[in-house]
Amino acid sequence: MAAVPAKATIVPDANAPKGRLSDAAVPTAYRLDFTILPEAEGFKGHDEIDVTIKAATKSLYLHGRDLKMTSAVAMVGGKATPATFTQVDRSGTARLDFASALPAGAATLKFDYTGTFGDSASGLFHVKVGDAWYSWTQFESIDARAAYPGFDEPGFKTPFTVSVTTHPGLVVVGNAPQVSVISVAGGMEKHQFAVTKPLPTYLVAFDTGPFVHQTGMIAPTPERPVPMAYGAVATVPQKDKMAYVMAETPRIVSLLEDYFGKPFPFPKLDQIGSPIMPGAMENAGADTYGDGIIYLAPGATTGDKQTFGMVVAHELSHQWFGDLVTPAWWDDIWLNESFANWMGYRIGNLWRPELNIGVGALNEGFGTMNTDALEVGRPIHQPITENGQIDSAFDGITYGKGGQVVAMIAAYLGDEKFKAGVRLHLQRHAYGNATSEQFFQSIADAAQDPRVLAALKSFVDQQGVPVVDVRRQGNAIVATQSRYAFLGSTPPPLKWTIPFCVRVGTAKQCALLDQSSTRLAAPASGLIMPNVGGAGYYRFDLAATDWQALIAAAGTLAPGEALATTDSLWAAFRAGKAPAAWLIAEARTVAANPDATASLDGGGRIAGWRARGLITPASLPAYRALMASIYTPHLTALGFDPAAGAYAQEDPGRQNLRHRIVGLVADDARDPVVRSKLKAAGDRYLAGDTKALDPAFVGAALTVIAQEGGVPAVKLLVEKALSSEDPTFRQNALGAAAESGRADAATYLLALDDKRLRSYDRIGLIFDIARNAETRDLGADWILANYDTLLASGNGIFLTSRLPAALGSQCGADRAERIDAKVGASIRKTNVGLLDYQRTLESIRDCGVLRQAKAAEIASALAAG
Repeated sequence: MAAVPAKATIVPDANAPKGRLSDAAVPTAYRLDFTILPEAEGFKGHDEIDVTIKAATKSLYLHGRDLKMTSAVAMVGGKATPATFTQVDRSGTARLDFASALPAGAATLKFDYTGTFGDSASGLFHVKVGDAWYSWTQFESIDARAAYPGFDEPGFKTPFTVSVTTHPGLVVVGNAPQVSVISVAGGMEKHQFAVTKPLPTYLVAFDTGPFVHQTGMIAPTPERPVPMAYGAVATVPQKDKMAYVMAETPRIVSLLEDYFGKPFPFPKLDQIGSPIMPGAMENAGADTYGDGIIYLAPGATTGDKQTFGMVVAHELSHQWFGDLVTPAWWDDIWLNESFANWMGYRIGNLWRPELNIGVGALNEGFGTMNTDALEVGRPIHQPITENGQIDSAFDGITYGKGGQVVAMIAAYLGDEKFKAGVRLHLQRHAYGNATSEQFFQSIADAAQDPRVLAALKSFVDQQGVPVVDVRRQGNAIVATQSRYAFLGSTPPPLKWTIPFCVRVGTAKQCALLDQSSTRLAAPASGLIMPNVGGAGYYRFDLAATDWQALIAAAGTLAPGEALATTDSLWAAFRAGKAPAAWLIAEARTVAANPDATASLDGGGRIAGWRARGLITPASLPAYRALMASIYTPHLTALGFDPAAGAYAQEDPGRQNLRHRIVGLVADDARDPVVRSKLKAAGDRYLAGDTKALDPAFVGAALTVIAQEGGVPAVKLLVEKALSSEDPTFRQNALGAAAESGRADAATYLLALDDKRLRSYDRIGLIFDIARNAETRDLGADWILANYDTLLASGNGIFLTSRLPAALGSQCGADRAERIDAKVGASIRKTNVGLLDYQRTLESIRDCGVLRQAKAAEIASALAAG
């Protein structure tokens, strides 16, 4: 288990704010001076905060978590007033008590303190990579307080002046350009950075270590008349993989400048890799990513390039939308993330159109709908009154639903009108804060259409998924909206203003559905596609004959429309309105779709039946035969040679389809020929022949080796993984070990005690074991027994709100009750991850209802093939 950082003594204060601070003191500037030796257990800090005090006071509330104070003092007009710093809750709210009252007006708060490095991507953390130690920061959402005392809220934006003292020769990277490096006492060097633009605490960054720092200049653009400094920052093992990010970043920056109509808003840009960053973070001028996202080797897969383009575009769009203009409070963080999610896919598509990155946005949106359809949930825009609620805002509702709602409104308005609203918003609030209402107003002012504002609010301010029932009536269709509900679920009814686009035959029309039923003129015949392009955040239902026609056409639909069809058909099944046989029929037809995401969506959902235990052991042979009958012929037609570079000259879409279909054929269909090829190539690869196996097939090959080789093979994979600093191989090898499906191997992995196993690695193993069809119950039992320890040592926002989802493969009310009996009281007491926990329990119960109602039907459909 990962080490748990030292905890401060808590002195409860019933009067302390549980969430937002008051305006009793407002910061106007920070000066942060750190001593960071990455190999040490902790760090030292000196923090000066200029504040404006509203009224005379003997105490103030601010933030600081698990920091050991050696000195705290307030300076007013040259006079020092001693202060006592007391942490009053686990979230890091603190009280500063002064020896005598401070007058209203300007003051400077000064602190000297020490803190402890974490070993997960939260706060100020360090990791040993190879033989060297490095440190990074990750402060979103409320983890800046673990590195320095302050007013750790997005609404307080101030300039920061940062300096770091460390070993000579180390590289330090921050938000602003470095202005000097000087020798200081003890043989150390002090790195001084320029004063930043106004920033909130969560966007501050400073990383220290023997990094490789490559630099360059981005050429001028129409929006930026001068060149701009940029760079990539990597640990030594990644130094030979920096060419791709250096080559591709300038194009993405220029596309974003063109969209926003404004130059990059900060003096420079560095993109920094970390081996344990689960995602990425938009620190102003100093974005941080997981190594595998930005450091791509030659021969990287289409999927790797899609991820690079989307994530880099997402994070860089934040430099304007989030960093330049920042939410006033955490209840508006959805706007940051929803917009950036949409921009990530949009700009990614413009960057490399042949990669078809944009389809991923629709897939992510549809993938969120099952969460949004639960009775327990939240709207995109939700009030946040307590610190424990903040991390729940970083979920699929914010990213997947929010991104698709933004896309839906942008598509309905038209790109130019929506872009004009975005530019107006940035112009009005540059280097400041803004609320959702202010964004809505900017969009409405630019669009000059108040009904669009109503549509946006109807999706943002209420939870749930609309379903539009479309029926023919002569030369018209009638579209009737209602709230989607799973079988056995009865959520309260809701109504939306839906930007609805439908095509009948070749005739397309769009309308805002603001009534329960709307009649639209339409041809009397022709295929009905009720979600043109798949851009709408809604599901649909059809008459049986129209469903049959759409199912038959699924392989020829545009990718987004194919995804919408698959999702709505499965939604109809889960609502008790469509038979299982239709799902299998649609999986067969949509498999012919040339887009990999659309082609395999149906099969992936059928595989989900197995993961949730809806396929009994007696039906497993029929399941494997079905998957073989659908996907093996497609793989045969594509051809399969696992050797490195065998298909390097092919179209990226075809490469991606082959890459993704191999997993279904090898694992779900258990095709012996494909498995034999993978195992032979995997064995040679592990023996040192890197040409034997293309990066696209490493995960599948190693999984076959783990499944067939048991514990000895799993131990070999673990040793190979932990001896490697290649992030892609490390993740693939550990993932394969966890996917062995063997109880003895899973038990070995959960008990693994190896100092090379990082917290991020362990979390991946736990999740994979708990989601595997054969080991899910064993994994769930282990999680329940270690739940509190996992949270205490977890990766901030990257784990806190997501840990309950590791239990999501469980099925049935009995399992939900057992889980709740084990950890429910603890979760409710702390409020940490409560919403996602409640969602998980409801999903597990819903699965039980579905199993009871549909298990026999599923078995019959599988048998019929």
